[in-house]
Amino acid sequence: MSAKFSSTDGSKGRLVWNHSTHIEGLIPVLRELANYPGIKTITPGVIGKVRSRPSPLRIKISVPIRGGFKLTARKGTSVQEVFVIANCDRPDLEDAIAAALKKRG
Repeated sequence: MSAKFSSTDGSKGRLVWNHSTHIEGLIPVLRELANYPGIKTITPGVIGKVRSRPSPLRIKISVPIRGGFKLTARKGTSVQEVFVIANCDRPDLEDAIAAALKKRG
């Protein structure tokens, strides 16, 4: 990971719980992602339904937002937005997501 993906104080990010429901298996992956340097806050958003085949948990970066990125988590026919505030660029966050999925998946 590049130097841009490092925290100045070494602290872990925090996971915000503002919904009572989450896609199955998402929270352990987000907890793991919060341990990566540079991740400040992770906030799961609304859950929706999609018309697609059931699939394993996938998380991808959707669009940049102020101070971070909006992610889309999909599993089966459910989709959930996840907002990540971080001091890193897109490739570093993609690497962190892949590592968190591998470790918790």
